[in-house]
This record gives sequence, C-alpha cells and structure tokens, in this order.
Amino acid sequence: MATARATRKGERRPAPLLPVARIYVDVGLPHLDRTFDYRVADTEHDDAVVGCRVRVRFAGQLVDGYLVERADTTDHTGRLAYLERVVSPEPVLSPEIATLARAVADKYAGTMVDVLRLAIPPRHARVEKEPVSPVPDAVSPVPGAVSPVPDVVSHGWGGYQHGDALLTALGGGARARAVWQALPGEDWPARLAEAASAVAASGRGTVIVVPDYRDVARLHAACAALLGDQQVVALSADLGPAERYRRWLRARRGVARVVIGTRAAMFAPMTDLGLLVVWDDGDDLHAEPRAPYPHVRDVLVQRAHLSGASLLVAGFARTAEAQLLVESGWAHPVVPDRTSLRSRAPRVTAFGEDFDLARDEAARAARLPAVAFEAARAALKAGAPVLVQVPRRGYVPSLACGSCRTPARCRRCAGPLAVPAGQPDGQQETARAPACGWCGVPESRFRCSACGSAQLRAQIIGARRTAEELGRAFPGVTVRTSGGSEVLAHVDGSAELVIATPGAEPVADGGYGTALLLDGWALLGRQDLRAGEETLRRWMTAAALVRPGEQGGRVVVGADVGLVPVQALIRWEPAWHAERELAERRELGFPPAVRMASLEGEPEPLAAALDEVTLPESAEVLGPVPVMTPQRQGEQRELERVLLRVPNADGKSLAAALAALQAGRGARKEPDTVRVRLDPLSPI
Repeated sequence: MATARATRKGERRPAPLLPVARIYVDVGLPHLDRTFDYRVADTEHDDAVVGCRVRVRFAGQLVDGYLVERADTTDHTGRLAYLERVVSPEPVLSPEIATLARAVADKYAGTMVDVLRLAIPPRHARVEKEPVSPVPDAVSPVPGAVSPVPDVVSHGWGGYQHGDALLTALGGGARARAVWQALPGEDWPARLAEAASAVAASGRGTVIVVPDYRDVARLHAACAALLGDQQVVALSADLGPAERYRRWLRARRGVARVVIGTRAAMFAPMTDLGLLVVWDDGDDLHAEPRAPYPHVRDVLVQRAHLSGASLLVAGFARTAEAQLLVESGWAHPVVPDRTSLRSRAPRVTAFGEDFDLARDEAARAARLPAVAFEAARAALKAGAPVLVQVPRRGYVPSLACGSCRTPARCRRCAGPLAVPAGQPDGQQETARAPACGWCGVPESRFRCSACGSAQLRAQIIGARRTAEELGRAFPGVTVRTSGGSEVLAHVDGSAELVIATPGAEPVADGGYGTALLLDGWALLGRQDLRAGEETLRRWMTAAALVRPGEQGGRVVVGADVGLVPVQALIRWEPAWHAERELAERRELGFPPAVRMASLEGEPEPLAAALDEVTLPESAEVLGPVPVMTPQRQGEQRELERVLLRVPNADGKSLAAALAALQAGRGARKEPDTVRVRLDPLSPI
C-alpha cells in the first residue's frame, strides 16, 4: 500500500477511520500495477466520486490518478496518506470502462494505467464547465426520416441471409453477435446507420470503430441523417484536444447515443451500451502502436462479453480472426444471398506475369496488358472514372540490380535505394538519381554487391511514376493521385484516371467503370503471415467501389489466376478464403489458432529475460532471430526477437507470466528494454 504521510501540523486525527479511496496511480511501472489506498478528507468527500481524477503524493512526488472505489476499510496496516486534491468531480472512468481496461491490460500483459491513457483523453477544465444538453430518454429518427424499425431494416438488409433477423434483434434489445460480409458496391455507412438507429430506438447506445477519418466522416453523415447531429458524435485524431474532449463528454454524459471514431473510440464511454461495431477489422490501423498494443477487434469482443452488448464485425473481406468467431459459434455469419451477389459483383479478370501488351505504343510504355488497356479505354469512353491501385506511393520506391535482381543497397548504411518522388514530374526518368531510403545520400555510382553490375531496374513502380505513364497512354484524360499526405475522399463520376495506393481509394459518384489492380505479386510476395489475407482485403476494398458487372463494371487484377486470393476475388468468396486461411494456420500453429508473444531486445537482456520468465509447460520458444531495423548513420543496434507460442487455452497463463516478468524487471529498474507484445499483428 501507499506510504503514509505524517499528519498535518495542528490537525487532530479523528477517532473513526475516514472513508478510503482506492486509486490507480499514474506511475507506469509494471510492479506497481494495482490500487493504492488513501484517505479522503471531509472537504473532498463529496467531490471524490468513483471515476474522478485525483492528485496524490506517491514516493514523495505529486502524481495523477483515478479513483476507482470508495470503501470504509483498508488492508493497509500503517497510516494512510490523504488525497492531495480532487482534480475534477467529473467521473471520467466509468465502472464498465475500468473493468474493460483491467481485462485488456491482463490480456496483453500490460498495465492498467497504460490502457487508461488510451481510453481517457486529457482534461480541459473550460470544456467541463460548459452547459450540458438534456439527456434524452429515448432516441427517435429526425423528422421526415424513415422509421428504423422495421421499414429501414427490410429495405437495407434484405439482400443478406439473416440480415433482417439481425436488425430485428438489435431493435428488440436481444443480444446479437455477427460477422457481416458487405456486398460489393454496398453503401455500408447507411447499413451501419440503420443498425445504430434500431439500437437507439430502444434507448441504448452504439459505438462504431472505423479505420480512418474519411470513414468517420461518411459514417457520421449517414447516422446524422437518421438520428440528427445531436445524437451522434465523431471522434478522430484530427480534432483539437478541446473539441475531442467536448465530444467525448457528450458520450460519457449520455447526451449522444452513437459514437463513431477511429482506434481510440473502442474505449468510448456509453450509457446503456447496446451495440459495438468494427468496420474492416483487417486494416492495420486498428492495431494500437502504443503499449500494451491492443487490437480494436479483440477489445470489442472482450467488451461485448463483459457488458452483454451486441457485436458486429463487418467488412467487404473476412479475416481469419473473424472466421474463428464464426467457426466457434460465438458469432453468426451475415452474408449476401447468391442472387444479390451476382447482380452486384463486378466482372473480374486476372493476368499473370506473362501477358500480351496492347498493340498501342503508349499502352506498352505504361506496362498495361491488352485486357487492362481495353477495359480502361472502354470505361473512359463511357464517361466513367477508372481506379488504378498500385502497391506503393512515390516514383520508383524499390530498386534492384539490373542483372541478377539483388535488392540495391546503399554503400554507406546498407539501406534500400529508391528514386525519390520529390522530383518535378516534368523531368525524364534518366535525370532522377537514386538515393538511400534510410540516410538520404544519393548514389551516383552503383555497383551490385553480388555480381558487380552497374545497372539498376525497378522492383515496384510507385503511384507517381504510374500516373506519368498512364497520362501518356491516355492523352487528354485527367489523372489524379491519392496516397501519402494527399488522400482524396471523393471524386465525381467524370471520365478520369485515379491512381491510388491501398487504403487511399476515393469514393466515386456512381462507382468506377473499371479498377486496375496492378503489381499484385508485390503484395502477395511480402514476407508476412497475413500477405494473402491482406492482399485480398485490399483488392476487395477497391473492387467494391466498381459498378456492378451488369452495368459494365470490370476489375482487372495483375496476378496469376490460379492463386487462392485471386480465385476468392473472382468468385467474391472472402468467407471461403478465410476458412482456408484459418485451416492452414491451425496446421502450422499460427495465430489465431494459437496465442503468440513477441519479445524483442538486445541479445543479453533478451536471454536473461527468457531465463527469468516462468512459461506454461505447453510453451514453445522460437528463436532468437535477428530483427531487421533501419540502421541510420551513427545508430548501430543489434536486436533479436523471440516468439513464444502456446495453445489458446494457455493464453492467460502466458500473459500472466509475461506480466510478472515485466514487473520483476521494473522493480529491479533494469536499464535495458525488452519489449513484450502479445498477439502481434504479424509475428514474422
């Protein structure tokens, strides 16, 4: 327990014990991941409510904390220190979020305080003092809108097996857990708005988490159209601190019934929580890069289990983790019926590495096969836009030896060589000098370390280079790029070429006439456990923006037709692909069929940590292996990684063992860091 502080001078200690406050202290040390007891003075008695922010003296310093419980007794045998002060009587930490944060910390071998930093935004005193809008008893659609139950349900979800039953259950207050596979071309913000409206009509709230701010904007507009602006709050990283806290308070105080946001919204407070939704759970933006590194999908599954709320895992594609929820019976699939799918899916054509280029000289310069060139030309002639998806942004982001195809490396730091994208577009390719992607030093006299050749070739053509080539292939056609710092949210339906990197594809009015998915080998050939799954997800996200095949919509993908992800795209069968993916991972012992942990650090501290940790008997130790990290000038660190693998049944034991390891290292104040991650997005 906390060290007692001496009684204030002249203060008389009352005979009976004052009420006790149990507090999580924001010190961030694993061995102090528990509550500490403090006394509450009479002057603070009313303000010291459960969930409020406080200031306490800990180890001689004033630190922040959260009050999680009031009690009349304590297990501490010494004197208790008093709370220094209550920062604000606003109960920012609800019991539901406190329980969830503790569960997430335990699952990922983290600390409660680390999770609370992700869950609760910084305080703004001025915002807290603003007047509070009245709290509604129930939510009704805006005047003139269609009633959410049952008319909108039948209209929006009629093309899905069990779609109507899902929305009826949500509107009736029943608990529902589903994995929804959206139709190509689906107005998914409208469908999710209907689900949230059905839940709100029963007086309960909804939390929806999406990958980025463009999705937040689309979904907010759809929900506001049904429920009105006052009932919907949008949380995203581009908001200022004051505005974000203002909107967060609206949700905590029960003013809003629908919260839409990016990753941090998974912890959004909500009174009478009825529905949790994650859209496109395979997007890596759903993986938190800060300790303890939770994933949105897994947090929402945990939250639904603890709170009894419904859960909807949604997207055009399906991950192996979502498939596991279906196969275990925890969630039920909501998939398109075959008639709706046939009428909505675009026509998909695949070409491999050996393809015939179009006879047009410009098409050959643009590296387009005849089928892709003709599909793009037909769409432009019909007045429809054409989407071109390329794996990487920039000009030529990856170079290799022109003779032996060994990746080109910098002579100074061994970093990858690339042609930078910052050159003016009017320059010729020969005028662009390659430079190192790590140290930035130009390389004018390249020699291959393997064969000695001075020739260079492009491994991957970036978005900007592709835009130049297609501009020459289709003279007079507007060419726009989307990716990096310049991401387009929307384009009109005019005839133009839109070159986009994965995840940056803008929505087009009326849909694209054609989508060209280039350089599929670059996505499928990555050294990544999720390469096939992620490639299919990116392809389906782009293909879903194309008009139906009945309206001439086409998708041309640059990959071998015999590959499983390509077959899944052609047949529009993400569930079939996820089923195969999960079966292969079970056979090979990869997540989510097992639980894995990654330990990363310098060799000696890592070896010492492995000797110290007490692992379950079922644990397998894989490694250590060197970690590929950018080694810039003046920075030479040798890191290694070890993977720990256990059956899912021993996942809690593994997490507890790693938490104890970190607590022991923290108590000894070990100077060398060993980073621990459970369920890393990609362990290889």
